[in-house]
Amino acid sequence: MQILLTNDDGIFAPGLAAIYKELVKMGDVTVVAPADGQSGASHRVTFTQPLVCNKVNINGQFTGFSVQGSPADCVKLACMQLHEGPIDLLIAGINNGANAGINVYYSGTVAAAMEGAFLKIPAVAMSLAAERQMDFESAAGYCATILKKLMPVNSGDVININIPRLSNGEPKGVRVVPQSTEGFQECYISQKNEQGQTVFQLAGGPHRIELSPADTTSLAEGFITVTALAPDMTNHAKTRQLRTMNYEL
Repeated sequence: MQILLTNDDGIFAPGLAAIYKELVKMGDVTVVAPADGQSGASHRVTFTQPLVCNKVNINGQFTGFSVQGSPADCVKLACMQLHEGPIDLLIAGINNGANAGINVYYSGTVAAAMEGAFLKIPAVAMSLAAERQMDFESAAGYCATILKKLMPVNSGDVININIPRLSNGEPKGVRVVPQSTEGFQECYISQKNEQGQTVFQLAGGPHRIELSPADTTSLAEGFITVTALAPDMTNHAKTRQLRTMNYEL
């Protein structure tokens, strides 16, 4: 099996190295990842300037392609230029911090998986909830176990896996849940910088109340969450309704 591994924390991130060690047991792994952190990059694509790409040694463990660009850039470049032949599976992660709820839209990790779906490659995004001591090795074990149960992932599918904080002990189990769209309690904190200007820092609080199990609440309760995402953002029910309207000008 030909596997493409990328992330949004940068090619030297410990989460990428941890899942690499699990993936090489499943097939041939090609690593193409950003040269530096791209958290919150979403689906940004570089088209106004060329991409700088270098082959690098990753902590003496393996080699990969370092790209001065976004996670989506990495997937595009890998599929169209760097990887010979078809790719059977794309893995994005393991991200430092959960990618659940509306954060899915901001995530470079999920965007990389979505780019794979656009290119008809089965894709899985993997993330670990943030805390002071990140146990990526254990998270990689959980992710690999779930990945094997999900296989084969179909062409164009995007599966989003989140591992809860492992300092609280072993996960309580696995929940297959929808993405929450309730969002988090957020605010901006104003402060003065060295130039005396007022600047605003985004701060996040807990997730808002959910009426039914979702990825954010299940993750907070200590469950591993598995969510199937769709690259098609069309509201098909609303589209059918709109077709019934009279648009005569």
